Amino acid sequence: MSGNGRYLDSKGRPVVVVTGMGLVTSLGRGRDDNWKALTAGMSGIHRISRFPVDGLRTTIGGTIDFVSVEPFCAPALSERLAEMAMEEAIEQAAIGSAGDFPGPLFLAVAPVEMEWPQREELARSVPHDGPYDYHVLLEAAHRGRPDLHRRFLFGGVAETLADRFGTKGSPISLSTACASGATAIQLAVEAIRRGEADAAVSVGTDGSIQAEALIRFSLLSALSTQNDPPEAAAKPFSKNRDGFVMAEGAGALVLESLAHARARGARILGVVEGAGECADSFHRTRSNPDGHTIVGCITAALDDAGVTPADIDYINAHGTGTPENDKMECLGVQTVFADRAKDVLISSNKSMIGHTLSAAGAVEAVFTLMTIAEGRVPPTINYTIPDPAIPLDVVPNVARDARVRRAMSNSFGFGGQNVCLVFAGEPA
Repeated sequence: MSGNGRYLDSKGRPVVVVTGMGLVTSLGRGRDDNWKALTAGMSGIHRISRFPVDGLRTTIGGTIDFVSVEPFCAPALSERLAEMAMEEAIEQAAIGSAGDFPGPLFLAVAPVEMEWPQREELARSVPHDGPYDYHVLLEAAHRGRPDLHRRFLFGGVAETLADRFGTKGSPISLSTACASGATAIQLAVEAIRRGEADAAVSVGTDGSIQAEALIRFSLLSALSTQNDPPEAAAKPFSKNRDGFVMAEGAGALVLESLAHARARGARILGVVEGAGECADSFHRTRSNPDGHTIVGCITAALDDAGVTPADIDYINAHGTGTPENDKMECLGVQTVFADRAKDVLISSNKSMIGHTLSAAGAVEAVFTLMTIAEGRVPPTINYTIPDPAIPLDVVPNVARDARVRRAMSNSFGFGGQNVCLVFAGEPA
């Protein structure tokens, strides 16, 4: 890497830039279609048709029904969505040759677990004496159904993608709950800063809306039950919010050192200036009510970027629509941004695409970079009843033109796993 100072940040590390992006959400396939729908305030939430929902408290979601995998299982759909997003990102970056990406893969993917239809299929096809616990099923799959064994290994999705795109080194599979997509970006940034790679691809993917997952989240009282109309269910920051809406999607970003990107004449889409993470280990699902880890995460991202709250024009909120999460995010923003909190623009993509879980941090990173590039802030839709406890400018219901030089994207996951990213426009 070049020692030229213009390729280094204020801390003497290689500047990390984005040269390719890909998206798939319930709004559609590709960056352009997603951006057009998002800024128009459209919703991708609808009644679930993939499996029977009669009698369930929650009957809606952001399922991606225009992508089919047969027979359905979450790892298979997650893999296909990731493949689609990676194809678009790598094509835009125009990096490497087909099947020969010149760097590692960092993949955020949902924890993989054999689903009940496959368990039943395996129990029928591979006889076994004694109880069928999960480990027995995997061992039986290894012996008699290698197709199922590969599908339900945590690293299976990443291995397949690494083979397909020719990424270098061991592909990294990771899961940090709802912060996973942002963690994948952070790990790539750190690898490039350390000089371990000149380029990397970070992907967040999640295709896990199946009956068991929906019921589990419902039992946690985490999901919205305002099913009618579906598109009005996700209400981040609104006083009548009652939970998040499960959704599917994938986001991919090609990251490079600025020196590497400039040397090959790449078009630079933005800069990843900083990443901060904090874990509070307070509860399996809840954030610590004093908010110190959210405050610490935001502060760490700003410090890593070498900027102050005054430098942030927009925050792409985690904004799930759960009563507690939105309140805690507001507390964190108010604490760090102080008097500026009421002036900085903040909005939630999840009001339209739902919560894409393991993919969220990557999907929202792409939207954040597009916000900077387009000078247009996506709205928070379904904001009908302001919450006096959240006195923020949430860009209610209608997109807003604004100059956004630098933005933050927040990802706050179950178990207190938190990551914040700071993005800026193309460097001088």
